Amino acid sequence: MIIVDKENYEAEVQQSSMPCVVDLWGPQCGPCLALMPDVEKLAAEYDGKVKFCKLNVAENRRLVISLRVMAVPTILFYKDGECVARLTGDAVSLESIKTETEKLL
Repeated sequence: MIIVDKENYEAEVQQSSMPCVVDLWGPQCGPCLALMPDVEKLAAEYDGKVKFCKLNVAENRRLVISLRVMAVPTILFYKDGECVARLTGDAVSLESIKTETEKLL
């Protein structure tokens, strides 16, 4: 997984030639930390087809606000530089992430 921040978000996500999944997480977020190993396994599964990135919300507040993210965990799905789907809070599960990732292909 690629760690993104305000410096490389645009280049890694919005200008990416392949679809992207961005995992927004916080160091104080239990559900985020519990989900992370599963998201990392998904990243390995889709290697070469979908780019997986993670964004620490505590270190990137301005970027998070500009993305209109109000809660974590939030997963953003990008295709051709556009955010085409998002999952937030209770909607975030391994199954829902996999379903939305498949739609990117």
